[in-house]
Amino acid sequence: MQFHHRAVPIVLSAILIDSIGFGIVMPVLPRLIVELAHVSLEDAARIGGYMLAAYAVTQFFAGPILGTLGDSFGRRPVLLFSMLAFAADYAFMAAAPSIAWLFVGRMIAGVAGASYGPANAVLADVTPPEKRGATFGLMGAAFGIGFILGPAMGGLLAGLGARAPFIAAAVLAGLNALWILTALPETMLPERRRAFRWGNAHVFAAFRPLLHAGNAGWLLLAAFLWQFAHMVYPSTWAFWSEIALGWDEEAIGWSLAASGLAMALVQTLVTGRAIKRWGEERTVVLGILAGGSVFLGYVFVREGWMVYALIPISAFQALAYPSINALLSRMTDAQHQGALQGGMASLNSVALILAPLMLSQALAFGAERGFPAGNFVFAATLALAALLIVVLRVVPRVKEVSVAD
Repeated sequence: MQFHHRAVPIVLSAILIDSIGFGIVMPVLPRLIVELAHVSLEDAARIGGYMLAAYAVTQFFAGPILGTLGDSFGRRPVLLFSMLAFAADYAFMAAAPSIAWLFVGRMIAGVAGASYGPANAVLADVTPPEKRGATFGLMGAAFGIGFILGPAMGGLLAGLGARAPFIAAAVLAGLNALWILTALPETMLPERRRAFRWGNAHVFAAFRPLLHAGNAGWLLLAAFLWQFAHMVYPSTWAFWSEIALGWDEEAIGWSLAASGLAMALVQTLVTGRAIKRWGEERTVVLGILAGGSVFLGYVFVREGWMVYALIPISAFQALAYPSINALLSRMTDAQHQGALQGGMASLNSVALILAPLMLSQALAFGAERGFPAGNFVFAATLALAALLIVVLRVVPRVKEVSVAD
């Protein structure tokens, strides 16, 4: 319990500052890309998609490596490296004179962004299996709170120039690295560590424990489709809101902040209670159903107030990912939690590689033809597919296992 009290708030703060850094630059990205590339807003959306995909490619390969390093040498040095890399990356992008520099910066951030795997592993190290769903929900809440503060700060700092949010993100990441260095205890006990082997540090090895556990194959597919659909927000929101609603950086920032606040409330106050009452599998269904319904709702948004009417419903999509993560964690033993989380990070990265490319193209293609909602039609379709898989394949299997036990 000592590790639990000391490690959990530090890890949650790392995720909080990470999400602040991610969110703080979102409102200014459209303007910065338009200025550096000298393109239209629709073409800037496409470039933004390519940039996010470059981030995901590096994260895809880095995820299992960092997860396996954490299983071999401990979580603390991996998290410290990631935060230092984030600080350097945001400083690098603040000075970017061209689009090429931004692409390089995004690739560095992809390596550092794979720290979600080791961070989740810390929580798994110090939390009993039956409480992991609620604990992972706290991580989601930290990310949500970061999205309250980050975009709002980014929208306000945009008045100082498009580079100011990047400088602020670099300072925050540096402060978090200092806290990890001075206060984070090591949660991976020496007797649980395993020797590092490159053969274990790739995505297929990282998923090996899951592929032989229960109904993990169907659950992984549903998780992939859901993450793909959910990427509609980081991939296209800033561009969609400017194209469809004519919002400026400040309006974009406040909308993201409101969404982050609503999601944080759900993750903090509802996730643990929902899982306790209905179980992880039913809570996944509720989360995906809420998210898919709102994706479809955004297709019909024509005024800014409609966005704020949908945000309270949208917040309940935050139930999905912690419940999926908790189910998968229960299928994996204590020695492979880091590998599990690294594999999940890589699964998310596959979605993040494909989603920006396809969702930004859907937005730009539709916008050029007077329909700036193709991204949300696409996302709603993916969410429906994930929902059907969970309802028809995952839930019945979980019930069978529960009866057998």
